[in-house]
Amino acid sequence: MRVLVTGGAGFIGSNLVDALVARGDTVTVVDNLTTGREENLAGAIAQGATLSVTDIREREQLDAAFAAAQPELVFHLAAQVDVRKSVVDPAWDAGINVLGTINVLEAARAVGAGRLVNTSTGGAIYGDTDNVPTPETEEPKPMAAYGQSKYCAERYCGWEHRLFGMSTGTVRLGNVYGPRQDPLGEAGVIAIYCGELANGGRPKVFGTGEQTRDYVYVSDVVSAQLAAGDAHDANGEFNIGTGRETTVLQLIDAVCEASGTAPEDFAAEFHPARLGEIERSCLDVTRAREELGWSAEIGMAEGMRRTLEWAREDLAAAS
Repeated sequence: MRVLVTGGAGFIGSNLVDALVARGDTVTVVDNLTTGREENLAGAIAQGATLSVTDIREREQLDAAFAAAQPELVFHLAAQVDVRKSVVDPAWDAGINVLGTINVLEAARAVGAGRLVNTSTGGAIYGDTDNVPTPETEEPKPMAAYGQSKYCAERYCGWEHRLFGMSTGTVRLGNVYGPRQDPLGEAGVIAIYCGELANGGRPKVFGTGEQTRDYVYVSDVVSAQLAAGDAHDANGEFNIGTGRETTVLQLIDAVCEASGTAPEDFAAEFHPARLGEIERSCLDVTRAREELGWSAEIGMAEGMRRTLEWAREDLAAAS
């Protein structure tokens, strides 16, 4: 199958590309390499994948990339994901996450792609809610512009399906972690903590540390995306997570346990809470289990071990 992946040089996207290449698909990656890394695609390119350095905001370039690839299936992961930046500059955030998504949808329709799977966010869309774990039927009340823009992008996917009949589905991800997540970046607290540990630093905690998230390992996310790509009749949104809450302080304990570090040697450094971040986030994954036949398989202990091992190797290679 001919597959195109936007944002395919990024953390989640490159892991998805590897899985697509492994199953024998012809894969084209569209990425502007702002946050994605070409080295993430080294193995896939060696096996025949193609990289088009293209920005989803540039419609003419994007149309050309789609015309060349003629994808039958599209996975849309290219996005702006930093919550703090979205609050400071919501128009810039929307330019990527909303207008960019519209461009991708239109480019996919122009070449007759049979299916598009949009990647969205779970916690940032639902906002603060007492309905935890949160199902897809919960009314979205985003606290950050990032969540608002991703929700708007979802609505455009639904519009494309209603008006033009394109098969579209959205996976709403929990807090994804695993190999290739940037430990020096702005997003992805587990990667950041692994990086701090490797560099002899301390974990920064914003707020009390009792806020919760649903942490899901990247290989489980990839299997969910593949399942959504195969389910042509599964339109709408699907939560992808573990259904379990983990506090930030519990996360730090998990890092210590996986690394064999004494808790006092990796004690939290507390800072004021950040604007736009929610207190509790955990996803009800019933729909994904029943309609996609998917459920998470990697537990926190194993996922943390794998992530820490990769972070150490990556930082050593960069030094």
